[in-house]
Amino acid sequence: MLKAIGPVRSLLLAIFMLMAGSGFMGTLLGVRLERGGNSALVVGVIGTAYFLGLVFGSLKAGGLVSRVGHIRAFAAFVSLFSASTLSYAVFESPPLWAALRLIDGFCVAGVYVCLESWLNERADSADRGTVLAGYMISLYIGQALGQFLLNLSDGKPSMPFLVASILISLAAIPVALTRISAPAPESGGTLSVRTLYEISPLGVVGATITGLMLGAFYALGSVYARRMGMELSTIAIFMSTVIFGGVALQWPLGLLSDRFDRRRVIVIAFGGTLAAGVGIALIEQPGLPLLALAAIFGGLSFALYPLCVAHANDHLSPEQRVAASGGLVLAYSAGAAAGPMAGASVMTVAGAPGLFLFIATCAGCALLFGLWRQARTAPVPAHQQQSYQVLPRTTPVSAALDPRAPEETQETA
Repeated sequence: MLKAIGPVRSLLLAIFMLMAGSGFMGTLLGVRLERGGNSALVVGVIGTAYFLGLVFGSLKAGGLVSRVGHIRAFAAFVSLFSASTLSYAVFESPPLWAALRLIDGFCVAGVYVCLESWLNERADSADRGTVLAGYMISLYIGQALGQFLLNLSDGKPSMPFLVASILISLAAIPVALTRISAPAPESGGTLSVRTLYEISPLGVVGATITGLMLGAFYALGSVYARRMGMELSTIAIFMSTVIFGGVALQWPLGLLSDRFDRRRVIVIAFGGTLAAGVGIALIEQPGLPLLALAAIFGGLSFALYPLCVAHANDHLSPEQRVAASGGLVLAYSAGAAAGPMAGASVMTVAGAPGLFLFIATCAGCALLFGLWRQARTAPVPAHQQQSYQVLPRTTPVSAALDPRAPEETQETA
């Protein structure tokens, strides 16, 4: 593994530092807005702005990178991201923060496009899975550890923003000094949602509903924790527990899906997410039972997107897989953009537990849809199923990193 990731260590360090500095911003802003007396709907609007920026950046950032080059584009995205992060400390205004989160989402998408196309160029077919695993580990661990920067708020309110800006700015250094050649990014296009649905209804519905659930959680998880009476240190533990749980269960569930009907594993994962969501909604006090259920929720919900991609791939030709994976990223992102507002609406009526009641409802709908698909069509024989691969929910460019993509697509991506 070290031999495979050694040549791209500068890129992995960059994504780790970037996520450590930015991965907790949604949590921090939610806490600040909640303390300021803002409603869950206001927090939901700001969360939606971020995911809209992410979708827009996924579609448009590649053109900018192609025109000016990877290093210049990366430096521009990081500089703007660092400046917007500092701007939160200047004036607490929900409309301003919504605009800044839109900018943040665009910048993060641009960074993903740069790094993922770079990794795709550097990794050969034999090491692609290892490089992708290293990328996912760097991304999630950075995001999880960054949650603990919330604790800096106790000393000085502006300190988390300052430290986040420093880390984001430093992320540019390993990229600026890298000697890795940088190709022009090409996602290979995406299949339309209608075409994808005709090929794999459960893949599209599952990816979209997963976006609804996780978009709501990332935007409103800190509001839930705050209303449950958690202190900043406990909120950081709660959020990081979900993320670490997501890392822990993805590979075991993936292995199960390779051996059995993948739809059954997806249905079980949605069923487990439903049970975890209801369980969390019923808990009245923070403690170990809440953290245990949070880890289960993270482990199951984070695995759903790559499971849905793998299920879709079971019905695709090799030439379609990159385009289909790119389309599923956009389906997930569209769900994530809608999730914060929908979750906030339920929280307005049901209070703090409303977030996980919303998540449980989404999981229940997907569960019923999955059971219907199981009853309606025959499963793909186990020996014909494509191998499971953990995939990031970032931009369509990430689809080319999938080791299952055809070799000719990987070489030109």
